[in-house]
Amino acid sequence: MTSVLDLASAAPVVPVVVIDDAADAVPLARALVAGGLPAIEITLRTPAALDAIRAVADAVPEAVVGAGTVLSAADVADAVGAGVRFLVSPGWTDGLLDAMRGSGVPFLPGVSTTSEVVALLERGVTDMKFFPAEAAGGVPYLRSLAGPLPRARFCPTGGVRPASAPSYLALPNVSCVGGTWMLPPAALAARDWARVESLAREAAALAGRPAAR
Repeated sequence: MTSVLDLASAAPVVPVVVIDDAADAVPLARALVAGGLPAIEITLRTPAALDAIRAVADAVPEAVVGAGTVLSAADVADAVGAGVRFLVSPGWTDGLLDAMRGSGVPFLPGVSTTSEVVALLERGVTDMKFFPAEAAGGVPYLRSLAGPLPRARFCPTGGVRPASAPSYLALPNVSCVGGTWMLPPAALAARDWARVESLAREAAALAGRPAAR
């Protein structure tokens, strides 16, 4: 099974999207794809989320649409039924891990401690979401894990900004980052998809920038 981090390898940033109106999902996804960010995580935080996922899966085939904030086996089943190509959770339990693994869809369980990382490695899972990234220790914390836990790969999410993203992406154990900064509330409220596309293009270029020292 292809991993989530391999699916996201086409771009260094995965937009983390909260959709309140499913009608916005397709133009928003098209703007992100046009800006160079094809892997899109739509969080299951609103009643519109599953309809939004369905719409993007049907109408924007060039997008790699996933579900975020997956918290239960029911969430897994609903998201897979809506057509997601990957699953992301902010944390994990044995039951949730079993459901995600049994779905046949690539998944990214969330961790914030070394013990959680070791527990997933013990279960054969090497690709993880590091959340909440900034609050849980940020770049220094992930850098400290690279030596003793070289098999673990991360997508840090939570508080990552354009200024800090290059430092995360420069780490050997980071494949991509998740963020929301290319989705400013004012642009979404105005349905300013050109603005979203422009910010997505800037985010897609972050992998080429030198990290702050």
